[in-house]
Amino acid sequence: MAFTRATGKHRAPSRLSRTSAHAAGVAALATTGVIGTLTSPALAADANVQALEDTGLNPAVTTQELADQVEVQAAAQEQAAEEAELHERIQARAEAEAKRLAEARAKEARAEKERADREAERKRLLSFQLPVAGSYVSTSYQAGGSLWSSGSHSGVDFHAAYGSTVVSVGMGTVVEAGWGGAYGNNVVIRMHDGTYTQYGHLASVTVSVGQTVSPGQQIGVSGSTGNSTGPHLHFEARTSAEYGSDIDPVSYLRARGVAL
Repeated sequence: MAFTRATGKHRAPSRLSRTSAHAAGVAALATTGVIGTLTSPALAADANVQALEDTGLNPAVTTQELADQVEVQAAAQEQAAEEAELHERIQARAEAEAKRLAEARAKEARAEKERADREAERKRLLSFQLPVAGSYVSTSYQAGGSLWSSGSHSGVDFHAAYGSTVVSVGMGTVVEAGWGGAYGNNVVIRMHDGTYTQYGHLASVTVSVGQTVSPGQQIGVSGSTGNSTGPHLHFEARTSAEYGSDIDPVSYLRARGVAL
């Protein structure tokens, strides 16, 4: 026995029929103006979104999206500030290091200059020079004659006009200053190397016993006092302060770097 679907008023309308009926109802309401007052808010919002989508416009940015954008921007600014601060610290450190190195180099340069100055002064103090600048030997060592009581010259005579400046040939300490009999006004100096030098026939003496003198320091002026026939400087080199310990003055000075 075959079964057949019931027809007529007992059959439910199909989905297509319901959709068509709904659309027809909406259209009818729209023509009467009733849809503006009967449509629910949810339906109205859906309609607005649909309208924006139909026109190609994007929905408005939400509050959360704005907050996210602000947070991203703030994070970027904070990172930029941190990087700038780090750069400043690195730059300051580099500048401080450069300053430290410059000061260290300047300090070392000063120390080096001081060492060089001390060395130059040491060499100067240990140097020797002529007792009368630009002079020459006018009477040689051990020259014979009646002018000397010992029968020979115990030193050398340097040419020196009256009043010429007489200086110590090197660094030492004055052990005699004043009248010396046949030597007239004279000065005897114990040199830094333990030897002795003597300067005779001076017109005047400008140092005193116990005084330390340096190379080139004035000790008197030349003259013709004592056993002398005219202004000159009698110069002796000795191994001791005593008379008779004389050595060749020219060899003595040359051995100490003096051009003579």
